[in-house]
Amino acid sequence: MNEVDVVVAHHDCATLRAGDVFLKVDADQARTDVEVEAMALAPVPTPEVLWRKPPVLAIAAVRGTSLGRIGEPSAASSAAWFAAGAAVRKLHGAPLPGWPGRSLENLAFRLDYECEWLIANDVLPARVISRNRQVAEAALRPWTPVFMHGDLQPGHMFVDDSDQITGVIDWTDAGQGDALFDLAILTLGHEEHLGDVIDGYGTDVDRDVIRAWWSARCLLAVRWLAEHGFDPSSPGGEVDVLKAVAAQA
Repeated sequence: MNEVDVVVAHHDCATLRAGDVFLKVDADQARTDVEVEAMALAPVPTPEVLWRKPPVLAIAAVRGTSLGRIGEPSAASSAAWFAAGAAVRKLHGAPLPGWPGRSLENLAFRLDYECEWLIANDVLPARVISRNRQVAEAALRPWTPVFMHGDLQPGHMFVDDSDQITGVIDWTDAGQGDALFDLAILTLGHEEHLGDVIDGYGTDVDRDVIRAWWSARCLLAVRWLAEHGFDPSSPGGEVDVLKAVAAQA
């Protein structure tokens, strides 16, 4: 090891890489508590916890490469995306974790607040925001809770050369929640692989609800990303997803 790399750093937390060790620094130890317990309970490959000395959690790197990132074409095969869907199904079939998840009332309130902020700050045309808010409404329906990862971006799921899942990382948002939310976050910006993921998942799902979660996620994320040093308007990112949804209206 010759250097320490900053993987991500913002106001909430920071992740550093030193060789094959990731150091996650988080002042909110409740988030770390969730991450450690979720990884211990999840029936899918997760990183090995090496040690914990608050506010630092040290975990081992996982083998393989990530499925992809929003705004970038995925180099992973259809078989890898199929395997990802199967892994998510295994997670969702596990016993529920002991802590609660999001409420419908809170989600609706947050969506309305973020839409008002986006309009007030002239981030996007009001028509784009209102159309996506209409689409997002389909996600706000009763669901049977599952063991949900909560932030299952394709960058958080790793596969090897044989298209096997080698690890799922970043469990701080895990809890009880909507199965279709995980499937939506996994395929956000990668709609071409939605069919592969659903085939691997192995049960019928409502694609309209998945698309509703795409709109909801982007509406909720734009302000946070901008305030934490990320660019939601980068090509293929959240702003482009919202514009594409509005264009289809």
